[in-house]
Amino acid sequence: MSEDKKKQIPIEESADEAEEVMAEDAEEKAEGEAAEETAKEEAEKKEAEEAKKAEEAESERYMRLMAEFQNFKRRAAKEKSDIHAYANEKIVGDLLPVLDNFERALSTETEDEGYAKGMQLIFEQLKTALGNAGLEEIKAMDEEFDPNVHNAVMTETIEEKEDGTITKVLQKGYKLKDKVVRPSMVAVNKK
Repeated sequence: MSEDKKKQIPIEESADEAEEVMAEDAEEKAEGEAAEETAKEEAEKKEAEEAKKAEEAESERYMRLMAEFQNFKRRAAKEKSDIHAYANEKIVGDLLPVLDNFERALSTETEDEGYAKGMQLIFEQLKTALGNAGLEEIKAMDEEFDPNVHNAVMTETIEEKEDGTITKVLQKGYKLKDKVVRPSMVAVNKK
């Protein structure tokens, strides 16, 4: 009997049902494709975000490495500059007692004027050579006491001078290109 019923279903109804089934299948297929496309887009977005994060991390790493390299270059240049600037420090330090002895010798009186003049010229030549190497005398007399460049070995009381003023220079101090080679040995006024 079911076969008889099937035979009795008009063709128009079966065609309508077939169209509905096909439309439903097409709709399901479209929904599936849309879901697939959405999943693909999300995966692509996620990959793009991960790639962007990786690129940013790599960029930051690169910037840090460049900064580190620049710091290294600056340090190396400063060390090289310091080596050149203070290469003479030892020899200058060894020549300071010679300079002191020359000054003492020149402060004594002698009867031979030619000898005294020759010693003075040699002394000036030595001072010039040391000055060209970067040596300079530290000003001390009547200056304010500075523990960075002066070494106080005694105190005096002189009413006319302010407290903390240097009253005597017992031994001259010297700097080699802004670095103290020997501090001035001084007496300081204390009221």
